[in-house]
Amino acid sequence: MKTISVIIPIFNAGPYLGKCIESLINQPYTALQIILVNDGSTDDSLAIAQQYAAQDNRIEVYTQSNQGQSAARNVGLQHATGEWISFVDADDYIDPDYYTYLTKEIGQLDCVQIGYRRVTAQGKILLEKLPKHFHQFTSPCMRLYRRELFVKNHLHFPSGMIYEDVIFSIDFWGCKPSYKMLPYMGYNYLANTHSTTAIRNLVAKEVLFATLREKKQQAKSLKHKMLIIYTIIRLKFHFKRYD
Repeated sequence: MKTISVIIPIFNAGPYLGKCIESLINQPYTALQIILVNDGSTDDSLAIAQQYAAQDNRIEVYTQSNQGQSAARNVGLQHATGEWISFVDADDYIDPDYYTYLTKEIGQLDCVQIGYRRVTAQGKILLEKLPKHFHQFTSPCMRLYRRELFVKNHLHFPSGMIYEDVIFSIDFWGCKPSYKMLPYMGYNYLANTHSTTAIRNLVAKEVLFATLREKKQQAKSLKHKMLIIYTIIRLKFHFKRYD
């Protein structure tokens, strides 16, 4: 059984963190390195993380001053030693067969992509969604990655900006990974105001589009450049629709 390094950035996730960790430690797939990175929480998140770590030696806890979700994930990557990488947000949780299913399907691929459920804090399902294509979801969650891809290509999350998942995904796709989409929705996503997600604003969007334009100029293949153009168009439509 090959080890999966599960990276969880934490910021003021006290009400949800226990359920998240429980969904990991109760997996039948037991070869897990669970990396909890406390990003300067001011609630009881750190205490909860340390309590679980004292009970399960697969759990490692790291703490830092508040530097943002990207920096926390990068700390997790620095400590990851597993064959595979998985990201789970501290206010989300996964189904019991999550890693059993994903490891069975990934084979020699670099990545597998799944769908998700959007749920309330009480577990009520609001939405179920499967990706129509691999580039549809920009979140690093809902995927299992081969760690070698991160090491070989020096992949990391851009610190100090909002919408960092978009930039990470662009860099990831630029590595030309082998992948497969799976008809499975084992990731449960909870949207709430206390997560590590920063407040979206106009300046952040301008920085995002400027970064994407720079990435487009640096693209080494026509396919990668077209993917970035597609992402820009899709984001502009999304912002116009929901702002």
